[in-house]
Amino acid sequence: MDFLYITPDPIGEWHLSAFVIWCAVVFFFYTAVISSSVSKVSSVTLFMGNARGIASAFLVVTIVLLPLILSVSAEGFVRVALKKRPLDEISRTAARLVNDEAEPLKARGIGLSGVGDGSEEDIVRLKNYMNAQYYGEIGIGSPPQKFTVVFDTGSSNLWVPSAKCYFSVACLFHSKYKSGKSSTYKKNGQSAAIQYGTGAIAGFLSQDHLTVGDLLVKDQVFIEATREPGVTFLVAKFDGILGLGFKEISVDKVVPVWYNMVDQGLIKDPVFSFWLNRNSKDGEGGELVFGGSDPKHYKGEHTYVPVTLKGYWQFNIGDVLVGGKKTGFCAGGCAAIADSGTSLIAGPTTIITEINQKIGAAGVVSQECKSVVAQYGQQILDLLLAEAQPTTICSQIGLCAFDGTHSVSIGIESVVKDNGATSSLGRSDAMCTACEMSVVWMQNQLKENKTQELILNYVNQLCERLPSPMGESAVDCGAISSMPGVSFTIAGKTFDLTAEQYILKVGEGAAAQCISGFTALDVAPPRGPLWILGDVFMGVYHTEFDYGNLRVGFAKAA
Repeated sequence: MDFLYITPDPIGEWHLSAFVIWCAVVFFFYTAVISSSVSKVSSVTLFMGNARGIASAFLVVTIVLLPLILSVSAEGFVRVALKKRPLDEISRTAARLVNDEAEPLKARGIGLSGVGDGSEEDIVRLKNYMNAQYYGEIGIGSPPQKFTVVFDTGSSNLWVPSAKCYFSVACLFHSKYKSGKSSTYKKNGQSAAIQYGTGAIAGFLSQDHLTVGDLLVKDQVFIEATREPGVTFLVAKFDGILGLGFKEISVDKVVPVWYNMVDQGLIKDPVFSFWLNRNSKDGEGGELVFGGSDPKHYKGEHTYVPVTLKGYWQFNIGDVLVGGKKTGFCAGGCAAIADSGTSLIAGPTTIITEINQKIGAAGVVSQECKSVVAQYGQQILDLLLAEAQPTTICSQIGLCAFDGTHSVSIGIESVVKDNGATSSLGRSDAMCTACEMSVVWMQNQLKENKTQELILNYVNQLCERLPSPMGESAVDCGAISSMPGVSFTIAGKTFDLTAEQYILKVGEGAAAQCISGFTALDVAPPRGPLWILGDVFMGVYHTEFDYGNLRVGFAKAA
Protein backbone atom coordinates (compact mmCIF):
# COMPACT_ATOMS: atom_id res chain seq x y z
CA MET A 1 0.00 0.00 0.00
CA ASP A 2 1.23 3.45 -0.84
CA PHE A 3 1.74 5.91 1.98
CA LEU A 4 1.57 9.60 2.63
CA TYR A 5 4.72 11.53 3.25
CA ILE A 6 4.99 15.20 4.03
CA THR A 7 7.57 17.87 4.48
CA PRO A 8 6.09 20.30 7.02
CA ASP A 9 5.82 24.04 6.51
CA PRO A 10 9.14 25.81 7.24
CA ILE A 11 7.52 27.97 9.89
CA GLY A 12 5.56 25.03 11.35
CA GLU A 13 5.92 23.57 14.80
CA TRP A 14 7.84 20.46 13.75
CA HIS A 15 10.54 22.42 11.98
CA LEU A 16 10.87 24.87 14.88
CA SER A 17 11.08 22.01 17.38
CA ALA A 18 13.81 20.29 15.37
CA PHE A 19 15.81 23.51 15.30
CA VAL A 20 15.41 23.99 19.05
CA ILE A 21 16.54 20.40 19.67
CA TRP A 22 19.57 20.89 17.49
CA CYS A 23 20.51 24.10 19.29
CA ALA A 24 20.08 22.35 22.65
CA VAL A 25 22.40 19.55 21.54
CA VAL A 26 25.02 22.11 20.49
CA PHE A 27 24.76 23.89 23.87
CA PHE A 28 24.90 20.60 25.75
CA PHE A 29 27.91 19.49 23.75
CA TYR A 30 29.99 22.57 24.55
CA THR A 31 28.92 22.54 28.21
CA ALA A 32 29.92 18.91 28.54
CA VAL A 33 33.29 19.41 26.83
CA ILE A 34 34.15 22.40 29.06
CA SER A 35 33.05 20.49 32.15
CA SER A 36 35.17 17.53 31.12
CA SER A 37 38.21 19.71 30.52
CA VAL A 38 37.95 21.46 33.89
CA SER A 39 37.26 18.52 36.13
CA LYS A 40 39.30 15.92 34.22
CA VAL A 41 36.67 13.51 35.54
CA SER A 42 34.41 11.37 33.38
CA SER A 43 31.33 12.55 35.20
CA VAL A 44 29.25 13.04 32.06
CA THR A 45 27.98 9.80 30.56
CA LEU A 46 26.53 10.09 27.07
CA PHE A 47 26.88 7.07 24.77
CA MET A 48 30.60 6.48 25.63
CA GLY A 49 30.72 8.52 28.82
CA ASN A 50 33.34 11.04 27.72
CA ALA A 51 33.92 14.00 25.44
CA ARG A 52 34.66 11.71 22.52
CA GLY A 53 31.26 10.09 23.01
CA ILE A 54 29.62 13.49 23.22
CA ALA A 55 31.24 14.52 19.99
CA SER A 56 30.04 11.35 18.31
CA ALA A 57 26.50 11.90 19.53
CA PHE A 58 26.62 15.53 18.44
CA LEU A 59 27.82 14.48 14.99
CA VAL A 60 25.05 11.88 14.61
CA VAL A 61 22.27 14.24 15.67
CA THR A 62 23.65 17.03 13.48
CA ILE A 63 23.77 14.76 10.43
CA VAL A 64 20.17 13.63 11.03
CA LEU A 65 18.53 16.92 12.00
CA LEU A 66 20.35 19.66 10.12
CA PRO A 67 19.64 18.44 6.57
CA LEU A 68 15.99 17.99 7.50
CA ILE A 69 15.79 21.54 8.80
CA LEU A 70 17.50 22.94 5.73
CA SER A 71 15.37 20.90 3.29
CA VAL A 72 12.16 21.87 5.03
CA SER A 73 13.03 25.53 4.81
CA ALA A 74 13.83 25.24 1.14
CA GLU A 75 10.60 23.52 0.15
CA GLY A 76 7.64 23.96 2.47
CA PHE A 77 5.30 21.46 0.76
CA VAL A 78 2.84 18.96 2.14
CA ARG A 79 2.94 15.89 -0.09
CA VAL A 80 0.38 13.15 -0.59
CA ALA A 81 1.50 10.06 -2.48
CA LEU A 82 -1.23 8.82 -4.82
CA LYS A 83 -1.95 5.22 -5.66
CA LYS A 84 -2.89 4.37 -9.21
CA ARG A 85 -5.54 1.83 -10.14
CA PRO A 86 -5.50 0.60 -13.75
CA LEU A 87 -8.68 0.51 -15.79
CA ASP A 88 -10.32 -2.92 -15.86
CA GLU A 89 -13.41 -4.60 -17.21
CA ILE A 90 -15.10 -4.82 -13.80
CA SER A 91 -14.92 -1.05 -13.42
CA ARG A 92 -16.33 -0.46 -16.88
CA THR A 93 -19.17 -2.92 -16.38
CA ALA A 94 -20.10 -1.29 -13.07
CA ALA A 95 -19.98 2.15 -14.65
CA ARG A 96 -22.32 0.99 -17.41
CA LEU A 97 -24.83 -0.33 -14.91
CA VAL A 98 -24.64 2.99 -13.07
CA ASN A 99 -25.30 4.88 -16.29
CA ASP A 100 -28.38 2.78 -17.09
CA GLU A 101 -29.87 3.59 -13.71
CA ALA A 102 -29.05 7.30 -14.10
CA GLU A 103 -31.28 7.79 -17.16
CA PRO A 104 -34.48 8.50 -15.15
CA LEU A 105 -32.66 11.32 -13.36
CA LYS A 106 -31.53 12.83 -16.65
CA ALA A 107 -35.11 12.72 -17.88
CA ARG A 108 -36.13 14.84 -14.88
CA GLY A 109 -33.64 17.53 -15.88
CA ILE A 110 -30.92 16.87 -13.33
CA GLY A 111 -27.67 18.09 -14.83
CA LEU A 112 -24.01 18.39 -14.07
CA SER A 113 -24.26 21.67 -12.22
CA GLY A 114 -26.52 20.40 -9.48
CA VAL A 115 -30.22 20.59 -8.86
CA GLY A 116 -32.94 20.62 -11.45
CA ASP A 117 -35.37 23.53 -11.47
CA GLY A 118 -37.47 23.72 -8.36
CA SER A 119 -35.56 21.08 -6.47
CA GLU A 120 -34.56 21.71 -2.86
CA GLU A 121 -32.21 18.77 -2.72
CA ASP A 122 -28.44 18.94 -3.05
CA ILE A 123 -27.62 17.08 -6.25
CA VAL A 124 -24.20 16.10 -7.53
CA ARG A 125 -24.43 14.22 -10.78
CA LEU A 126 -22.72 10.84 -10.79
CA LYS A 127 -19.15 11.10 -11.97
CA ASN A 128 -17.16 8.22 -13.31
CA TYR A 129 -15.50 7.36 -10.00
CA MET A 130 -15.16 3.75 -11.11
CA ASN A 131 -12.45 4.87 -13.51
CA ALA A 132 -10.93 7.43 -11.13
CA GLN A 133 -7.47 5.94 -11.05
CA TYR A 134 -5.72 7.99 -8.38
CA TYR A 135 -6.36 7.90 -4.65
CA GLY A 136 -4.41 8.32 -1.41
CA GLU A 137 -4.64 7.77 2.32
CA ILE A 138 -5.98 9.99 5.09
CA GLY A 139 -6.73 9.53 8.78
CA ILE A 140 -9.80 10.61 10.75
CA GLY A 141 -9.95 10.80 14.54
CA SER A 142 -7.53 10.42 17.44
CA PRO A 143 -5.81 8.05 17.00
CA PRO A 144 -6.22 8.30 13.22
CA GLN A 145 -8.44 5.73 11.51
CA LYS A 146 -7.08 5.13 8.00
CA PHE A 147 -9.09 5.52 4.80
CA THR A 148 -8.25 5.65 1.11
CA VAL A 149 -10.00 8.46 -0.75
CA VAL A 150 -10.20 9.98 -4.20
CA PHE A 151 -8.93 13.57 -4.06
CA ASP A 152 -11.60 15.12 -6.25
CA THR A 153 -11.49 18.69 -7.58
CA GLY A 154 -14.99 18.20 -8.98
CA SER A 155 -16.75 18.05 -5.59
CA SER A 156 -16.30 19.69 -2.18
CA ASN A 157 -17.36 17.28 0.57
CA LEU A 158 -15.47 14.65 2.53
CA TRP A 159 -17.27 11.39 3.21
CA VAL A 160 -16.25 7.93 4.39
CA PRO A 161 -18.28 4.84 5.33
CA SER A 162 -19.68 4.79 8.85
CA ALA A 163 -19.59 1.93 11.33
CA LYS A 164 -23.34 2.51 11.45
CA CYS A 165 -23.64 1.45 7.80
CA TYR A 166 -25.50 -1.81 8.36
CA PHE A 167 -27.52 -2.44 5.20
CA SER A 168 -25.25 -1.48 2.28
CA VAL A 169 -23.15 -4.33 0.92
CA ALA A 170 -20.47 -1.87 -0.21
CA CYS A 171 -19.74 -0.97 3.41
CA LEU A 172 -18.74 -4.54 4.16
CA PHE A 173 -15.73 -4.25 1.88
CA HIS A 174 -14.35 -0.91 3.04
CA SER A 175 -12.91 0.70 6.14
CA LYS A 176 -15.55 2.25 8.40
CA TYR A 177 -15.29 5.22 10.76
CA LYS A 178 -15.91 4.38 14.42
CA SER A 179 -16.66 7.54 16.37
CA GLY A 180 -16.44 5.73 19.72
CA LYS A 181 -12.75 5.05 19.16
CA SER A 182 -11.81 8.70 18.68
CA SER A 183 -11.07 11.02 21.60
CA THR A 184 -11.58 14.13 19.41
CA TYR A 185 -14.97 13.16 17.93
CA LYS A 186 -17.77 15.72 18.25
CA LYS A 187 -21.34 14.80 17.50
CA ASN A 188 -23.24 16.76 14.85
CA GLY A 189 -25.95 14.36 13.75
CA GLN A 190 -27.50 16.43 10.95
CA SER A 191 -28.67 14.16 8.14
CA ALA A 192 -26.84 14.57 4.85
CA ALA A 193 -27.11 13.10 1.38
CA ILE A 194 -25.28 13.52 -1.89
CA GLN A 195 -27.54 12.39 -4.72
CA TYR A 196 -25.94 10.21 -7.38
CA GLY A 197 -27.36 8.55 -10.45
CA THR A 198 -27.98 5.28 -8.63
CA GLY A 199 -29.35 6.70 -5.40
CA ALA A 200 -27.69 8.57 -2.59
CA ILE A 201 -24.63 8.58 -0.45
CA ALA A 202 -26.69 9.10 2.67
CA GLY A 203 -25.75 9.45 6.29
CA PHE A 204 -25.12 12.16 8.84
CA LEU A 205 -22.58 14.84 9.64
CA SER A 206 -19.85 14.33 12.23
CA GLN A 207 -16.84 16.35 13.33
CA ASP A 208 -13.34 15.13 14.08
CA HIS A 209 -9.68 15.79 13.43
CA LEU A 210 -8.36 14.92 9.96
CA THR A 211 -4.78 13.94 9.16
CA VAL A 212 -3.11 14.14 5.77
CA GLY A 213 0.29 12.68 6.46
CA ASP A 214 1.38 14.59 9.58
CA LEU A 215 -0.74 17.60 8.70
CA LEU A 216 -3.58 17.96 11.20
CA VAL A 217 -6.86 19.64 10.26
CA LYS A 218 -8.84 20.19 13.43
CA ASP A 219 -12.61 19.86 13.77
CA GLN A 220 -13.35 18.89 10.18
CA VAL A 221 -17.03 18.26 9.45
CA PHE A 222 -17.60 15.27 7.19
CA ILE A 223 -20.30 12.80 6.20
CA GLU A 224 -20.50 9.40 7.84
CA ALA A 225 -22.10 7.42 5.02
CA THR A 226 -24.65 4.87 6.16
CA ARG A 227 -25.91 4.07 2.67
CA GLU A 228 -23.93 3.78 -0.57
CA PRO A 229 -24.86 2.90 -4.16
CA GLY A 230 -24.24 -0.84 -4.29
CA VAL A 231 -22.78 -1.16 -7.79
CA THR A 232 -20.78 2.04 -7.82
CA PHE A 233 -18.74 1.61 -4.66
CA LEU A 234 -18.94 -2.14 -4.16
CA VAL A 235 -15.92 -2.82 -6.37
CA ALA A 236 -14.14 0.49 -5.71
CA LYS A 237 -10.62 0.26 -4.31
CA PHE A 238 -11.11 3.46 -2.32
CA ASP A 239 -13.27 4.04 0.74
CA GLY A 240 -14.51 7.59 0.23
CA ILE A 241 -14.04 10.92 -1.50
CA LEU A 242 -12.29 14.10 -0.37
CA GLY A 243 -13.56 17.07 -2.37
CA LEU A 244 -11.20 19.90 -3.33
CA GLY A 245 -13.76 22.07 -5.09
CA PHE A 246 -15.11 25.43 -3.93
CA LYS A 247 -17.48 25.84 -1.01
CA GLU A 248 -20.21 27.00 -3.40
CA ILE A 249 -20.96 23.36 -4.33
CA SER A 250 -20.48 21.89 -0.86
CA VAL A 251 -23.49 19.87 0.25
CA ASP A 252 -25.15 21.28 3.38
CA LYS A 253 -22.69 24.20 3.21
CA VAL A 254 -20.03 22.20 5.05
CA VAL A 255 -16.66 23.97 5.09
CA PRO A 256 -14.40 21.96 2.73
CA VAL A 257 -11.13 20.43 3.91
CA TRP A 258 -9.02 22.75 1.76
CA TYR A 259 -10.65 25.86 3.27
CA ASN A 260 -9.89 24.61 6.79
CA MET A 261 -6.27 23.93 5.84
CA VAL A 262 -5.91 27.54 4.74
CA ASP A 263 -7.93 29.07 7.59
CA GLN A 264 -6.00 27.14 10.25
CA GLY A 265 -2.69 28.38 8.85
CA LEU A 266 -1.49 24.92 7.88
CA ILE A 267 -0.55 25.94 4.35
CA LYS A 268 1.77 28.86 3.68
CA ASP A 269 0.74 29.36 0.04
CA PRO A 270 -2.93 28.66 -0.83
CA VAL A 271 -2.04 26.44 -3.78
CA PHE A 272 -2.25 22.70 -4.42
CA SER A 273 -1.16 20.72 -7.45
CA PHE A 274 -1.49 17.30 -9.06
CA TRP A 275 1.15 15.20 -10.77
CA LEU A 276 -0.47 12.04 -12.18
CA ASN A 277 1.98 9.42 -13.35
CA ARG A 278 0.75 7.95 -16.65
CA ASN A 279 3.57 5.42 -16.89
CA SER A 280 1.72 2.16 -16.32
CA LYS A 281 4.97 0.31 -15.60
CA ASP A 282 5.93 2.68 -12.79
CA GLY A 283 4.69 1.73 -9.35
CA GLU A 284 4.44 5.38 -8.29
CA GLY A 285 0.91 6.58 -8.95
CA GLY A 286 1.47 10.29 -8.62
CA GLU A 287 1.57 13.06 -6.07
CA LEU A 288 -0.74 15.72 -4.66
CA VAL A 289 1.17 18.66 -3.20
CA PHE A 290 -0.40 21.15 -0.80
CA GLY A 291 1.34 24.50 -0.58
CA GLY A 292 2.73 24.81 -4.10
CA SER A 293 4.13 22.80 -7.00
CA ASP A 294 7.21 20.58 -7.08
CA PRO A 295 9.45 21.67 -10.02
CA LYS A 296 10.70 18.13 -10.54
CA HIS A 297 7.22 17.14 -11.73
CA TYR A 298 6.88 19.64 -14.59
CA LYS A 299 8.86 21.28 -17.36
CA GLY A 300 9.06 25.01 -18.09
CA GLU A 301 6.49 27.41 -16.69
CA HIS A 302 2.79 27.04 -16.01
CA THR A 303 0.27 28.70 -18.30
CA TYR A 304 -2.45 30.21 -16.12
CA VAL A 305 -6.10 30.82 -16.87
CA PRO A 306 -8.49 32.60 -14.47
CA VAL A 307 -11.34 30.80 -12.74
CA THR A 308 -14.56 32.11 -14.32
CA LEU A 309 -17.08 30.49 -12.00
CA LYS A 310 -16.44 29.23 -8.48
CA GLY A 311 -17.90 25.85 -7.68
CA TYR A 312 -15.89 23.57 -9.90
CA TRP A 313 -12.47 24.79 -11.02
CA GLN A 314 -14.00 26.28 -14.15
CA PHE A 315 -12.31 28.38 -16.82
CA ASN A 316 -12.66 29.27 -20.50
CA ILE A 317 -10.97 27.51 -23.41
CA GLY A 318 -10.68 28.34 -27.09
CA ASP A 319 -10.91 26.19 -30.20
CA VAL A 320 -10.26 22.46 -30.23
CA LEU A 321 -7.98 21.15 -32.97
CA VAL A 322 -7.90 17.67 -34.50
CA GLY A 323 -4.83 16.80 -36.50
CA GLY A 324 -3.75 20.44 -36.31
CA LYS A 325 -6.97 21.65 -37.97
CA LYS A 326 -9.47 23.87 -36.18
CA THR A 327 -12.91 22.40 -35.58
CA GLY A 328 -14.48 25.81 -34.99
CA PHE A 329 -16.79 24.44 -32.34
CA CYS A 330 -15.25 26.43 -29.48
CA ALA A 331 -13.89 29.29 -31.59
CA GLY A 332 -16.15 31.63 -29.63
CA GLY A 333 -15.11 30.06 -26.34
CA CYS A 334 -16.30 27.13 -24.24
CA ALA A 335 -16.31 26.47 -20.52
CA ALA A 336 -14.10 23.75 -19.07
CA ILE A 337 -13.28 22.31 -15.67
CA ALA A 338 -10.14 20.53 -14.46
CA ASP A 339 -11.41 17.45 -12.65
CA SER A 340 -9.13 14.96 -10.90
CA GLY A 341 -12.11 12.71 -10.15
CA THR A 342 -12.88 11.95 -13.81
CA SER A 343 -10.77 9.58 -15.83
CA LEU A 344 -11.59 10.65 -19.39
CA ILE A 345 -12.05 13.91 -21.28
CA ALA A 346 -15.74 14.69 -21.69
CA GLY A 347 -17.11 17.18 -24.19
CA PRO A 348 -20.03 18.07 -26.47
CA THR A 349 -21.31 15.22 -28.62
CA THR A 350 -20.80 17.22 -31.82
CA ILE A 351 -17.03 17.52 -31.41
CA ILE A 352 -16.51 14.18 -29.63
CA THR A 353 -18.20 12.42 -32.57
CA GLU A 354 -15.89 14.22 -34.98
CA ILE A 355 -12.83 13.31 -32.92
CA ASN A 356 -13.86 9.66 -32.65
CA GLN A 357 -14.61 9.51 -36.37
CA LYS A 358 -11.14 10.83 -37.23
CA ILE A 359 -9.43 8.34 -34.94
CA GLY A 360 -11.55 5.46 -36.22
CA ALA A 361 -13.33 4.87 -32.92
CA ALA A 362 -16.48 2.78 -32.81
CA GLY A 363 -18.97 2.40 -29.99
CA VAL A 364 -17.70 -0.15 -27.49
CA VAL A 365 -20.90 -2.20 -27.60
CA SER A 366 -20.94 -1.98 -31.40
CA GLN A 367 -17.36 -3.20 -31.63
CA GLU A 368 -17.87 -6.00 -29.11
CA CYS A 369 -21.01 -7.08 -30.94
CA LYS A 370 -19.13 -7.29 -34.25
CA SER A 371 -16.32 -9.13 -32.48
CA VAL A 372 -18.81 -11.72 -31.20
CA VAL A 373 -20.23 -12.19 -34.70
CA ALA A 374 -16.77 -12.53 -36.22
CA GLN A 375 -15.52 -15.05 -33.66
CA TYR A 376 -18.65 -16.94 -32.71
CA GLY A 377 -21.24 -16.18 -35.40
CA GLN A 378 -20.78 -19.42 -37.31
CA GLN A 379 -20.74 -21.43 -34.08
CA ILE A 380 -23.99 -19.80 -32.96
CA LEU A 381 -25.57 -20.57 -36.33
CA ASP A 382 -24.42 -24.19 -36.17
CA LEU A 383 -25.91 -24.61 -32.69
CA LEU A 384 -29.20 -23.09 -33.82
CA LEU A 385 -29.30 -25.37 -36.87
CA ALA A 386 -28.58 -28.30 -34.53
CA GLU A 387 -31.68 -27.20 -32.59
CA ALA A 388 -29.78 -26.35 -29.43
CA GLN A 389 -31.77 -24.54 -26.74
CA PRO A 390 -31.37 -20.83 -27.67
CA THR A 391 -31.22 -19.71 -24.03
CA THR A 392 -28.16 -21.89 -23.34
CA ILE A 393 -26.10 -21.17 -26.48
CA CYS A 394 -24.20 -18.15 -25.13
CA SER A 395 -23.19 -19.95 -21.94
CA GLN A 396 -22.17 -23.03 -23.93
CA ILE A 397 -19.68 -21.00 -25.94
CA GLY A 398 -18.46 -19.22 -22.81
CA LEU A 399 -19.80 -15.68 -23.27
CA CYS A 400 -22.44 -15.67 -20.54
CA ALA A 401 -22.54 -16.74 -16.90
CA PHE A 402 -26.13 -18.00 -17.01
CA ASP A 403 -27.35 -21.06 -18.86
CA GLY A 404 -31.09 -20.75 -18.29
CA THR A 405 -31.15 -23.11 -15.32
CA HIS A 406 -28.55 -21.78 -12.87
CA SER A 407 -26.24 -18.82 -12.48
CA VAL A 408 -22.47 -18.98 -12.20
CA SER A 409 -20.23 -16.35 -10.62
CA ILE A 410 -18.31 -14.13 -13.03
CA GLY A 411 -14.57 -14.61 -12.74
CA ILE A 412 -14.48 -18.43 -12.49
CA GLU A 413 -12.31 -19.73 -15.29
CA SER A 414 -14.55 -22.68 -16.10
CA VAL A 415 -17.46 -24.66 -14.73
CA VAL A 416 -18.18 -28.36 -15.16
CA LYS A 417 -21.78 -28.93 -16.17
CA ASP A 418 -23.83 -32.00 -15.39
CA ASN A 419 -22.90 -33.56 -18.74
CA GLY A 420 -19.20 -32.99 -18.14
CA ALA A 421 -18.83 -30.15 -20.65
CA THR A 422 -16.92 -27.05 -19.64
CA SER A 423 -17.30 -23.41 -20.55
CA SER A 424 -15.03 -20.46 -19.93
CA LEU A 425 -16.39 -17.57 -17.97
CA GLY A 426 -15.27 -14.11 -16.96
CA ARG A 427 -16.10 -12.34 -20.26
CA SER A 428 -17.70 -8.91 -20.22
CA ASP A 429 -21.43 -8.35 -19.85
CA ALA A 430 -21.34 -6.45 -23.15
CA MET A 431 -20.16 -9.56 -25.03
CA CYS A 432 -22.76 -11.68 -23.30
CA THR A 433 -25.49 -9.21 -24.29
CA ALA A 434 -24.17 -9.08 -27.85
CA CYS A 435 -24.28 -12.87 -28.04
CA GLU A 436 -27.84 -13.05 -26.74
CA MET A 437 -28.97 -10.40 -29.23
CA SER A 438 -27.20 -12.22 -32.05
CA VAL A 439 -29.01 -15.44 -31.18
CA VAL A 440 -32.39 -13.69 -31.43
CA TRP A 441 -31.48 -11.93 -34.70
CA MET A 442 -30.21 -15.16 -36.26
CA GLN A 443 -33.29 -17.07 -35.15
CA ASN A 444 -35.51 -14.55 -36.92
CA GLN A 445 -33.44 -14.70 -40.10
CA LEU A 446 -33.43 -18.50 -40.11
CA LYS A 447 -37.21 -18.44 -39.95
CA GLU A 448 -37.12 -16.45 -43.18
CA ASN A 449 -34.87 -19.09 -44.79
CA LYS A 450 -31.98 -16.65 -45.36
CA THR A 451 -28.56 -18.00 -46.26
CA GLN A 452 -25.84 -18.13 -43.62
CA GLU A 453 -23.82 -15.44 -45.39
CA LEU A 454 -26.80 -13.07 -45.52
CA ILE A 455 -27.59 -13.77 -41.89
CA LEU A 456 -24.08 -12.93 -40.70
CA ASN A 457 -23.99 -9.74 -42.82
CA TYR A 458 -27.37 -8.69 -41.46
CA VAL A 459 -26.30 -9.18 -37.84
CA ASN A 460 -23.13 -7.16 -38.50
CA GLN A 461 -25.26 -4.29 -39.83
CA LEU A 462 -27.39 -4.35 -36.69
CA CYS A 463 -24.22 -4.29 -34.55
CA GLU A 464 -23.12 -1.06 -36.21
CA ARG A 465 -26.31 0.66 -35.08
CA LEU A 466 -26.03 -0.25 -31.43
CA PRO A 467 -25.77 2.75 -29.05
CA SER A 468 -22.74 2.82 -26.76
CA PRO A 469 -23.38 3.23 -23.00
CA MET A 470 -21.60 6.17 -21.37
CA GLY A 471 -20.46 7.30 -24.83
CA GLU A 472 -17.52 4.88 -24.64
CA SER A 473 -15.72 4.24 -27.92
CA ALA A 474 -12.97 1.79 -28.79
CA VAL A 475 -10.20 1.84 -31.37
CA ASP A 476 -7.90 -0.62 -33.08
CA CYS A 477 -4.85 -0.95 -30.83
CA GLY A 478 -2.68 -1.53 -33.88
CA ALA A 479 -3.67 1.78 -35.47
CA ILE A 480 -2.70 4.13 -32.64
CA SER A 481 0.49 5.35 -34.35
CA SER A 482 -1.52 6.66 -37.31
CA MET A 483 -4.13 8.55 -35.29
CA PRO A 484 -4.19 12.37 -35.27
CA GLY A 485 -3.29 14.55 -32.33
CA VAL A 486 -5.95 16.52 -30.45
CA SER A 487 -5.21 19.98 -29.06
CA PHE A 488 -6.97 22.34 -26.66
CA THR A 489 -6.47 26.11 -26.69
CA ILE A 490 -6.08 27.50 -23.17
CA ALA A 491 -5.06 31.09 -22.48
CA GLY A 492 -4.05 31.43 -26.13
CA LYS A 493 -1.68 28.44 -26.02
CA THR A 494 -2.30 25.00 -27.56
CA PHE A 495 -1.99 21.94 -25.34
CA ASP A 496 -1.40 18.86 -27.49
CA LEU A 497 -2.36 15.26 -26.82
CA THR A 498 -0.93 12.44 -28.91
CA ALA A 499 -2.88 9.26 -29.59
CA GLU A 500 -0.61 7.38 -27.18
CA GLN A 501 -1.68 9.87 -24.51
CA TYR A 502 -5.45 9.92 -25.12
CA ILE A 503 -5.97 6.20 -25.73
CA LEU A 504 -6.48 3.99 -22.67
CA LYS A 505 -5.57 0.32 -22.72
CA VAL A 506 -7.77 -2.15 -20.85
CA GLY A 507 -6.41 -5.63 -20.28
CA GLU A 508 -3.29 -7.32 -21.59
CA GLY A 509 -2.25 -9.48 -24.50
CA ALA A 510 -4.77 -10.74 -27.05
CA ALA A 511 -7.68 -9.73 -24.80
CA ALA A 512 -6.56 -6.08 -24.60
CA GLN A 513 -8.93 -3.33 -25.71
CA CYS A 514 -8.03 0.25 -26.53
CA ILE A 515 -10.55 2.87 -25.40
CA SER A 516 -10.85 6.41 -26.68
CA GLY A 517 -10.07 8.94 -23.96
CA PHE A 518 -12.96 11.09 -25.19
CA THR A 519 -16.58 10.66 -24.13
CA ALA A 520 -19.67 12.66 -24.98
CA LEU A 521 -21.40 14.93 -22.47
CA ASP A 522 -23.86 17.66 -23.43
CA VAL A 523 -24.51 20.44 -20.93
CA ALA A 524 -27.06 23.06 -21.96
CA PRO A 525 -26.38 26.83 -21.80
CA PRO A 526 -25.73 28.89 -19.78
CA ARG A 527 -23.55 26.35 -17.93
CA GLY A 528 -22.54 24.68 -21.21
CA PRO A 529 -21.16 23.76 -23.66
CA LEU A 530 -18.77 22.31 -21.10
CA TRP A 531 -15.58 20.28 -21.31
CA ILE A 532 -14.31 18.15 -18.43
CA LEU A 533 -10.54 17.76 -18.56
CA GLY A 534 -9.99 14.66 -16.45
CA ASP A 535 -7.01 12.42 -15.77
CA VAL A 536 -6.28 11.85 -19.47
CA PHE A 537 -5.43 15.56 -19.75
CA MET A 538 -4.08 16.12 -16.23
CA GLY A 539 -1.71 13.18 -16.64
CA VAL A 540 -0.02 14.90 -19.56
CA TYR A 541 -0.11 18.38 -18.02
CA HIS A 542 0.86 19.01 -14.40
CA THR A 543 -2.05 20.98 -12.97
CA GLU A 544 -1.84 23.70 -10.33
CA PHE A 545 -4.93 24.95 -8.50
CA ASP A 546 -4.17 28.45 -7.24
CA TYR A 547 -6.83 29.32 -4.69
CA GLY A 548 -5.15 32.59 -3.68
CA ASN A 549 -5.21 34.03 -7.19
CA LEU A 550 -8.29 32.10 -8.41
CA ARG A 551 -6.56 30.54 -11.38
CA VAL A 552 -5.59 27.15 -12.81
CA GLY A 553 -2.14 26.50 -14.28
CA PHE A 554 -0.93 23.84 -16.72
CA ALA A 555 2.65 22.80 -17.52
CA LYS A 556 4.08 19.82 -19.35
CA ALA A 557 4.43 16.97 -16.84
CA ALA A 558 7.93 15.68 -16.26
